[in-house]
Amino acid sequence: MTSHDDIRRICAKLPGALEGVDRFGFSVENKGKAKGFAWTWAERVHPKKAKVINDRVLAVIVPSLSAKEVILGSSPDKFFTEPHYNGFPAVLVRLDSVAPEEIEDLLVDAWRCKAPSEAVKLFDSR
Repeated sequence: MTSHDDIRRICAKLPGALEGVDRFGFSVENKGKAKGFAWTWAERVHPKKAKVINDRVLAVIVPSLSAKEVILGSSPDKFFTEPHYNGFPAVLVRLDSVAPEEIEDLLVDAWRCKAPSEAVKLFDSR
């Protein structure tokens, strides 16, 4: 089981990672804009009502659609998607089903997808 504090601890190691203000999630500034790489899932509970934030599921950017398919196929009890994310390189992660060690590599890869190259070089040199 991974908590929001576990995710904060992981993201604190990533140069330039910023925690969101309005809802739980993380971004990194690149070329003057905040680029999100992980955020809580907005779930459509009722078809005709507004989406509801589900704090126990995290949407995480992945490097490509092919990487997404590999991740989804690796552990369907931990990783899933929904129609809103069709054609978009992100997976949904059930935080109650993953250990912090399991999500760390996913978060680092997500950050790498959005971070400026200088920040990635800094991280890799540590």
